[in-house]
Amino acid sequence: NAEYWDFQTFQHYFKQINLSTMIRRQARLRREYLYRKGLEEQERATAERKAALKTAVEDGKKIPTELKKDAVSLQKQMDMDGAADTTLNSVDDEYLYAGVKDPKLVLTTSRSPSSRLKQFTKEVRLILPNCQRLNRGHFVVKDLVEACKSNDVTDLIILHEHRGVPDGLVICHLPYGPTAYFSLSNVVMRHDIPNVGPVQEIYPHLVFHNFTTKLGKRVESILKHLFPVPKDSSKRVMSFVNSEDYISFRHHMWTGPNSNIELSEVGPRFEMKLYEIKQGTLEQNHVNTEWKLRPFMNTARKRYFIGDEETDS
Repeated sequence: NAEYWDFQTFQHYFKQINLSTMIRRQARLRREYLYRKGLEEQERATAERKAALKTAVEDGKKIPTELKKDAVSLQKQMDMDGAADTTLNSVDDEYLYAGVKDPKLVLTTSRSPSSRLKQFTKEVRLILPNCQRLNRGHFVVKDLVEACKSNDVTDLIILHEHRGVPDGLVICHLPYGPTAYFSLSNVVMRHDIPNVGPVQEIYPHLVFHNFTTKLGKRVESILKHLFPVPKDSSKRVMSFVNSEDYISFRHHMWTGPNSNIELSEVGPRFEMKLYEIKQGTLEQNHVNTEWKLRPFMNTARKRYFIGDEETDS
């Protein structure tokens, strides 16, 4: 019996071998990525120490206590570096090839979506160029991520709801992350906007306002790389305006000459609030949390994380 295999057994055996090989390859690539990421963290910390030492020397101030022990070795490294800028390293940039080719997106929902969430998903698909809408069905998250990776998808987007009201947005960048979690509020569909105009699926121009902090730049990078590079002649504009860590999304078309521009909203509109960024992908549970909105942060009313406080002039 061991010497004879039918075709189905033979096919199943080699399918298992290919699956195990693929899993080992993905694990190896992930380990190499984490190793490069750890090296960059060390280089970034060294660069910050060099910058602090250089500032103290140029200003004629006292060298900080934590740098006194390594001041001589840091100075030698700075002399060897010369005028070269060694603070940036593109190895860890998850969006290294952004702009070289257009992003490829997959949009889906949570299990058993309501009719309102389905309609909102259709409208979000119109917002995002090069996006494919996928019915969730009985797919688990792990199978979704694996299918997206095997088809060279750059971002997986999942919409969530509560009692028929869209209330969550998850953006998972592939193949290594990050994964950003947003809450949604004040969602207004296209048919609820008066005098709404038609939607053109040309590549839009993007406007980001008040993303000034380090976290704000991170969120801006996650959002803007969902969109391909537009043409200069495009008359489609999408704006992300941050106010008190709430990101307002608006979608407009503009017409008219340069001296008399008219904006017409085409919808939808909603507010987003970031509450977590993880460094891995969606199906990974044991990954580092890059940033998370903690309960005690809500008590600091004047503390903002994405942008500066705006004052009325």
